[in-house]
Order: sequence, then structure tokens, then C-alpha cells
Amino acid sequence: MSAVIPGTANDSSTTAADAARRGDAAFLAAALSAGREQLLALFDGFERALGAAGLHVAYDPVLNLPLWELGHISWFEEFWLARNAQQQRQLGAACDPHVARSASLLAGADALYDSSQVPHAQRWQLHLPDPPATRRYGAAVREQTLVLLRDAGPGDDALYFFRLVLFHQDMHIEAWHFMAQQLAVDLGPAMNGRSPLATTAQGEWRAPAATLEMGSSGAGFAFDNERGVHAVPVAGLSIDRAPVSWARFLPFIEAGGYDDARWWSAAGWQWRLRQPAGLPRHLRRAGPGDSWQQQRFGAWLALDLGAPALHLSAFEAQAWCCWARRRLPTEAEWEGAATRAAALGEAFEWGGVWEWTATPFAPYPGFVPHPYRDYSQPWFDNRPVLRGGSFATAPQMKHPRYRNFFSPDRNDVFAGFRSCAPD
Repeated sequence: MSAVIPGTANDSSTTAADAARRGDAAFLAAALSAGREQLLALFDGFERALGAAGLHVAYDPVLNLPLWELGHISWFEEFWLARNAQQQRQLGAACDPHVARSASLLAGADALYDSSQVPHAQRWQLHLPDPPATRRYGAAVREQTLVLLRDAGPGDDALYFFRLVLFHQDMHIEAWHFMAQQLAVDLGPAMNGRSPLATTAQGEWRAPAATLEMGSSGAGFAFDNERGVHAVPVAGLSIDRAPVSWARFLPFIEAGGYDDARWWSAAGWQWRLRQPAGLPRHLRRAGPGDSWQQQRFGAWLALDLGAPALHLSAFEAQAWCCWARRRLPTEAEWEGAATRAAALGEAFEWGGVWEWTATPFAPYPGFVPHPYRDYSQPWFDNRPVLRGGSFATAPQMKHPRYRNFFSPDRNDVFAGFRSCAPD
């Protein structure tokens, strides 16, 4: 058996993601403030597009009302920081999530914004504070947070919840990009981008066999589903150096792949039959010569054939792989390639689109849930893991160990895939 290769992500402090996971109080204060400024600018974009009330969004199981979400982000920050007793807050991941909380700055905030207790559909029926009041609540919460941060100790436990709040804020910023795309609205210059750039890496890399050290330990922040160091042997494989581009994906469409059940799993074919068109979401043929176009935040643009294919469900990724006689990588294969490529001088582009893998989301050995119980444990239901990040993901979220997870039918996410040669 080959020697265990530790993940390079734990050995480097040069990336934005490592800096955020290990950042001190000054770093966190600056990052939190920058994220808050961006969040408010994006909300301003929703107000311009949807109306001043911020409520004109039809119910959808994958969306939240922007006004509710703005309040929820501040509630989450206040709940885990200012309302969390100091002796518990300083325990970090060992904090007891069920201890009594002090009162919120906003009367009735728990009944409005606690996502663990307020069912998704019920959020459309709530009498929410108006946008100015929601902004004032957020500003007051942030003032408390920065005071607590100035007095926080330097250790990972003392900074755990500040880092969690930062990443929670970043996740919702990306979710607002998903929502803006679904609603076909442009939120303005505060957006992280409109579409992934064309990839420059070509072909495949023959990644050598190795035994990988997966899971995080030691210094710095890690989500609970990343904890639990364990060795995973990975065979040598040929893996795409970049996510599958539109130039590679479109021939599947043009060959009738969306109408041929041979290429789809049983669940995938049932999903396909429920779709209104035999095309990826936000894609059409129009204009001179019926060229391909893609809807990007309300504008139909010529498709960049060199860019990663996106808005693909896991079912579509699997179907293309079957048609192309390829397969999706496991998350161990993906992580091993991502963490080893730079050290070996190999091109391996990631971060333009989330990438579906063949691995079901499951706990690592010895999993222990962190205080925010709803983050991982409820979703260990065989939904696929996605790796990498998208053009809308904050750079400090793009860590090679980060495990994202969505149900395989989701095509609203900025997701694509890369492929491997068959075993």
C-alpha cells in the first residue's frame, strides 16, 4: 500500500479559505463587515427588482423570502454569539446548544427566524418587520458581535462561533445568487459574478494511486461533517483536469440523449420525464442558425462553449457519463486530485461550478455533531456530495475539504461535474 498523503489543505495557510478558517479577531472583523456590506447591497438589488417590501416571491421549496432571509442571518448571528452565554460560547464545538438563551434585541425573533422551528412554507405567512426595521436589527446585532469579538480570546474554541457566523453569512450570499438566477433578476455590482469563466486546462490527468488522509483535525475551523481523520486508498485514475465544458456536453443533447432512457438511471429517467423540456435549465436555441443561448440573471447571452456546463442535476451528470462511457469521481478521488495536483505540478481547475460526485453524503468515522445540529446530521440521507465551489461562492469558502450536499434533482444550483475514465 502506498504511503498516506496528508491533504495539502491542512498544511497551507496561503489560501483565502485557510486564512478564514484560521483567521484571528482582526481578520474576522474585516471579513464579517465586508460580507455584511455585500449582503445589504444584494438586498437592495432585490428591493429594486421585487418591490420595496421584499416579499414579492412566489412560494418555492428551494427559495426563501429575501426579507425573511435577511432577518434570519442576523438572528443566527445573535443566537450563537450575543445570546449564547460566554462560558458556553468559549467552548466552541463542545458548546451545549440547548442551554437557555438571553432575550433577542428583536421581540419575537425566535418565532420568526429560527429555521429549525419555523417550517419553510410557514415563512410566507409571517408578519415580518419591514426592511428598515430588519436592517436596524442587523446593525444592532453586528455591533454586539464586534464588541464580543474584540474581547474574544485567540484560541480556536473562542473564535469558533465567529467563524461559523462568517461562513453562514457567506452561504446565504451564494444562495441569493441562486435565487436571483431563478427569478431572472440582476442584483448589481455586489454580485460575485454572472457565470463561470471558460476553463484553460484541457484533457485528463493520470492521478497516481495513493492512500489519502481525509478529514480535518488540529488547528483551525472545520465543519462537523469534515471532522474525523481516516485513511482512504484511491486507485490510480484518469480524471478530467477541468469540469466538463458545454463543448463536451452539447453533443449529448444533439444526439438525442435527453430522450433516450438508455443513458439514465431509473430515478434519473423519472426526473427527466417530469421536466418541461429536454434541455438543461436556462438553456435554449435561438437567433441566427439557432445558436445556443443561456439565461444569466434575466439576460439571454450567447453560450460560452469553453465554460463549464452548469445548472445540471446529478441525474444529468450521470446520464452524460453513461453516454460518454465515463463516470463521476468519488469525493475521495476528487479531493485527492485537488489536493495533490498543485504539489505535483499538474493542472486541476476547480471553483467555477460545484461538482457532483458519486459519493452519498454520510458521516466520517467518529462523527460528532457540532452545536448547530441542523447543519449536517439531518441530511445524511444518501444525497450526493458536491465538491469545489462556484463563481458565486466566496473565496474563503472554497476549501478542498469542504463538502456540499444537495438532492440529485436540484438544477437551480450552480453545479456541473467532471468525469473519470471507467474502471
